[in-house]
Amino acid sequence: MSDQNVRNAGFTPSGITGGSLASSLMSQEARASGGGVPSGGPTSTLQEMGARGTTHSSGYTSSGISGGSRASDTMSKEATAYGGGVPRGGTTSTVQSIAMGGKGGRR
Repeated sequence: MSDQNVRNAGFTPSGITGGSLASSLMSQEARASGGGVPSGGPTSTLQEMGARGTTHSSGYTSSGISGGSRASDTMSKEATAYGGGVPRGGTTSTVQSIAMGGKGGRR
């Protein structure tokens, strides 16, 4: 289900769907970054997973983040960078929310 939720949000094998949650997230992230979408951020991470269908195998599952996975590594790095907590709206929280069907990922 997590791969389908990512696609439903607009992150697809053919790119980001216009007018979708994905396009809105990309626009917000580009504005916040001064015009570009940073590698490793929520948009690029989700687009990679949507294109490849690797959400679950990356550790972002419908039941949470899998230990020892790419997702847990990302979460650990992000928590360290933010003093011990994962920030709301960051890569980990955004990707996990959409993978679970939140933020408009479920239809």
